Amino acid sequence: MHVKSGDKVVVISGKNINKTGKVLRVLPKENRVIVEGINMLTKHKKAGGPTQPGGIIKYEGPINASKVMYYCEKDKTGVRVGYSFLADGKKVRVCKKCGEVLDK
Repeated sequence: MHVKSGDKVVVISGKNINKTGKVLRVLPKENRVIVEGINMLTKHKKAGGPTQPGGIIKYEGPINASKVMYYCEKDKTGVRVGYSFLADGKKVRVCKKCGEVLDK
């Protein structure tokens, strides 16, 4: 996948267009990502006794990975991600716009 957990991304389509957030979780089998503060869903939870109160819970739902782009801090915009090899043979992700190595 072009994004990993901890990456800052920008949403490029849908109801949350142009919003940025941090990737909390990547679901590669489903080609989906969970982004902080994006695609907020509500769940009505019933009380489970005196120790577990009920209420309305808000949480982030998964969105398709094709709807997000990596957010480059240098360019202040969403960018495409490319791949290249370092001198030691390690494969790393690279910003297509500025050429900066994204993997630390």
